Amino acid sequence: MIQAFLSLILVFALVVPALAGNVASPIPIGVAVASTSNVALFGEEQINGAKIAEAYFNAQGGVNGTPIKLIFQDTAGDEGGAVNAFQNLIAAKVVGIIGPTLSQQAFAADPIANRAKLPVVGPSNTAKGIPQIGEYISRISAPMTVVAPKSLQKALGINPKIRRVAVLYAQNDAFSTSETSVFQEAIKASRLQTVTIQKFQTTDTDFTTQVTAVLGAQADLVVISGLAADSGNLVKQLRQFGYRGLIVGGNGLNSPNMFPVCGALCEGILVAQAYSPQADLPINREFTARFEKAYRKSPAQFSAQAFTAVQVMVEALRKVEKDTKKRITAMDLAAVRTATNKALTSGVAFHTPLGEISLGREGEVNQKQFYVSTVKMNPGGKTGAFVLIK
Repeated sequence: MIQAFLSLILVFALVVPALAGNVASPIPIGVAVASTSNVALFGEEQINGAKIAEAYFNAQGGVNGTPIKLIFQDTAGDEGGAVNAFQNLIAAKVVGIIGPTLSQQAFAADPIANRAKLPVVGPSNTAKGIPQIGEYISRISAPMTVVAPKSLQKALGINPKIRRVAVLYAQNDAFSTSETSVFQEAIKASRLQTVTIQKFQTTDTDFTTQVTAVLGAQADLVVISGLAADSGNLVKQLRQFGYRGLIVGGNGLNSPNMFPVCGALCEGILVAQAYSPQADLPINREFTARFEKAYRKSPAQFSAQAFTAVQVMVEALRKVEKDTKKRITAMDLAAVRTATNKALTSGVAFHTPLGEISLGREGEVNQKQFYVSTVKMNPGGKTGAFVLIK
């Protein structure tokens, strides 16, 4: 309770409304992602991407001359943390929220924002049913029903002899349980045989039982849905115990923070991606250059998605000013939130580092371009990269 109270004091110190009921200047946008807990590695990537976006769009003049200010709140890795973060940001009078990190957090926290008529843009919430939470909920992260099958198709292109598939997933993570159902449907549609389904926890470090089952089932493809740390350990133990077939990873393996976990044994993992730093797009070139200068590494998907979430919020705010012919800071906060949500989900095209996207009336993203990459580890096995498969 004390920590939450101090957090609220800090937020209010950062955001003092210029006029009672009106939007503050600079324009406050909430970012609720995990900076602590077992998913902090993902949250760190999101914070980095959001900070690049804040500097980039403010250098462009912000919202028609008014700068934006990102207000960060830590959701940690559970539902309670996300709820607390959202409540703090609602009280801080932000115009919208970007977050949370996990889909299971979204199912808990998004309804609170929806009741407050506060627009939310999910940067990494890919589970089924997220936009259906409410009118004010949208996402720029493509659902796994669209993304996941692409990596499976690429695996079959690499090895047409694949027939026997082992499926492994984190049963205590809503995203992973949703994603594995998509993978399992794609496996069935590809007329492959699922020879074993193994569950684990995101906190597990010993996967002897699961690995033994995979080897015993003589699988020639392994499909994993989990987070970076647990999945990295699972990959490592699969290779250490002698599995030599292809490994397809879900969105949780879409992070370079996995590389230190499985090291050289990360080599060859296939991952479908909604983003590639190698995509030849003007805004992606700018984003990538700024990110590499700031952090001395290429941006990962979670960073690009956070940048994109900030971008669509800024462009929606610009549209509100254009449509109303009023400055955001002269408008009533409730009116700005409603108008911003309408602008977000108007179907207008956003040209982002992810490529061209738009948000439909229900808040679902329509993305035109996807990628499949393989992990290539550097000599020494401590660092690596996702390399596009042509």
